[in-house]
Amino acid sequence: MSEATDRPVDGDAWADACAEDLAAEKARRRAQYGTPPGSAAEELRKLVDAVADKVSSLPTPLLGVAAQGAVQQAIRQAKSAVEPVIERNPELFDHLAAAGNELLAAYRSAVEGQESRWTRTTEGAAGTAGPAKQAAEDPSDPRDEGPSGTERIDLD
Repeated sequence: MSEATDRPVDGDAWADACAEDLAAEKARRRAQYGTPPGSAAEELRKLVDAVADKVSSLPTPLLGVAAQGAVQQAIRQAKSAVEPVIERNPELFDHLAAAGNELLAAYRSAVEGQESRWTRTTEGAAGTAGPAKQAAEDPSDPRDEGPSGTERIDLD
């Protein structure tokens, strides 16, 4: 019997090697970029805590101790209202964050498309200006006035 067949075969050697590589890559990224952000619910919790700490640490010498007590009470009420929502629906905030990212991407796409139409100039083969440049040079061109409302088109 050969030496290779005497060793037990580990069926998950590939999975183990991949897991080790993934762990090493995560450690490298953590060292380079810091700890990645948590879920949207955790980040909201951190935001609420940070705002509460900042508001409670603001000096209020003009309003006195009574005003600080009112601020502290408002902070406690806000936190007690937010915490149960975060606890019951942590995935909701992940979905909201993803939806916000999708809306932002759609907005950017629309703006970039519009900007490219506004800034596009076409040059003909003979070096003459295209319609966009001609409209800019001719003040009587109706294309430069923008939308003029509704217009009836006779198709007959």
